[in-house]
Amino acid sequence: MPLPKIATPTYELVLPSTGKKIKYRPFLVKEEKILILALESEDVTQITNAIKAILKDCISTRIKVDTLPTFDIEYLFLNIRAKSVGEALDLVVTCPDDGETTVPVKVFIDEIEVLQDEDHTTDISLDGNLTLRMKYPSLEQFIENNFEFGDDDNSSIIEKSFDVIAACIDMVFDKEDSWAAADCTHKELVEWLGTLNSSQFKKVEKFFETMPKLTHTITVTNPNTKVESEVILEGLSSFFG
Repeated sequence: MPLPKIATPTYELVLPSTGKKIKYRPFLVKEEKILILALESEDVTQITNAIKAILKDCISTRIKVDTLPTFDIEYLFLNIRAKSVGEALDLVVTCPDDGETTVPVKVFIDEIEVLQDEDHTTDISLDGNLTLRMKYPSLEQFIENNFEFGDDDNSSIIEKSFDVIAACIDMVFDKEDSWAAADCTHKELVEWLGTLNSSQFKKVEKFFETMPKLTHTITVTNPNTKVESEVILEGLSSFFG
C-alpha cells in the first residue's frame, strides 16, 4: 500500500515587472537539499541553476523562468523561501563606520521590496530621432557578467559589459522605421554600441543603474564604536548569510 500524499499549500504574489499574479508552493525537502549542496559548492553557476530549477518546480502558473528579469527571479525566490523555511533571515553584516566589525541582524522577508526608480525607463532617446528600447537581463546574463570576472583584466571586463548591454537591446526605432535586435547578430549589436557617443552611452548606463532591484535598508549599531549606521542590502546574494 503506497504512503499517503502530503498536501502542499499554494500562495499567490504579484510579479514586480508586469503585475501578473503568480501561484506558487513552498519548496520541498528534496529541493532544499539541491539548494544546500549548491550553496556549499560556492559556485555561482550551480547556485543559479539550483534557484532556477526550484522556481520551475514551485511555480504552478505558466511562465518562462529563463526569460524573467533578474529582480523578478530574486523576488520570487525570496518569497518561496519564506513560505518554505521561515519568514526571517539571519544575516551578518559589516558596520560601515569601521569596515570590519560584524553584527548579526534579522531581516523579515515581507519587508524586502523591489525598489522602482521614478527616473527609470526602457526607452532611451539617443538623438531626438532614434530611440533605443531596452529589455532586462535574465538571471544567467546577470550572473555571467557580474559575478564571474575572476582575474579578468580591464579590457575583458569592458568586453563583458558590452556583451550584457548588447544582450539587453530590444530594438531601435524612429518615427518611420524599427530595427529589431532579434534580426541582428550579437557582434553587430556590440559594434553598433561602439558608435554611440559618450553622452548617449551614459544614458544606456543609467538604464542599468536605475533598474528595479531587490533592496532593504537596515540600521546597525557598532558595539565597539557605538556608531549607528544604515546598511543597504541589494540583490539576492545580500540575503544569504
